[in-house]
Amino acid sequence: MIRVFVFALSAMLAGCFSQQPVPAVDRSTSPQASAVQPSGPGFYTVKRGDTLYRIAMEHGQDYRDVAGWNNIVNPGSIREGQILRVAPPVTAESVGSVQATPVAIAGGIESRPLDAVAPAMPSDGLKREPRVGKEPYSDEAYARLSRPGEVARPVEPKAEVKPEPAPVAAAPLNGPDDVPWIWPSAGKVVAPFSESGNKGLDFAGKAGDTVIAAGEGKVVYAGAGLRGYGELVIIKHNASFLSAYAHNRKILVKEGQQVSRGQKIAEMGNTDADAVKLHFEIRKQGKPVDPAQYLPKR
Repeated sequence: MIRVFVFALSAMLAGCFSQQPVPAVDRSTSPQASAVQPSGPGFYTVKRGDTLYRIAMEHGQDYRDVAGWNNIVNPGSIREGQILRVAPPVTAESVGSVQATPVAIAGGIESRPLDAVAPAMPSDGLKREPRVGKEPYSDEAYARLSRPGEVARPVEPKAEVKPEPAPVAAAPLNGPDDVPWIWPSAGKVVAPFSESGNKGLDFAGKAGDTVIAAGEGKVVYAGAGLRGYGELVIIKHNASFLSAYAHNRKILVKEGQQVSRGQKIAEMGNTDADAVKLHFEIRKQGKPVDPAQYLPKR
């Protein structure tokens, strides 16, 4: 009997030790670890030689906005292959998710022409201002008001005539985002726009000649961080247009500053250029366009 019990116990222990171990789960390939990288419109993959400043300009954005959208602290820290957001993130406010509900007004709305005679004064004992306009005192007005039943009509005062400032020739507007451009320099155009070469207009001049803002806007870049442009000023005018002013000797504005059309923003120079000149670009949605098609006729 003892032998049978010992044999059964031995068989039971052998069966326990022969079981296969439970397989471990590899969590390194979980869906959370293999997140899909964003791509498509609104994103850009960094290429060799790119700078954050150039990427922002070529997409019509302020480089500080691009840095903020991508949590970049140091603008010089981007790397090849990195995917950057180059368009504002879509939010509930941007798609108009909040709808205003009109307030219902009890009763109808009385319609009356502006020059209609005011209704009779209510007899509730309260003093009210007449609905007709007031007119300045004169003997004629006093005599007219003295006659019973006469209603005073408003007399429009003569507008003060002020001399108008000299008009500034600006380009006509054809769309909601169009800018009333003016010429950024009085110099002669020595190099026209070319899609395969020159991305703007080159103006001749002397060192120190005035460079003015071709339109109202905000300075989104002022410095020498873009190779080939020298001392550069970039102005963002609206969601569609920005303008660039390159090779300056001296920059007179700061990033974030609002400038008006015609304001002096720099002095002409030859930084990163073989001669003194102003290189001027207009970019629409980040793409260079021919400034001659937007500037007014000289």
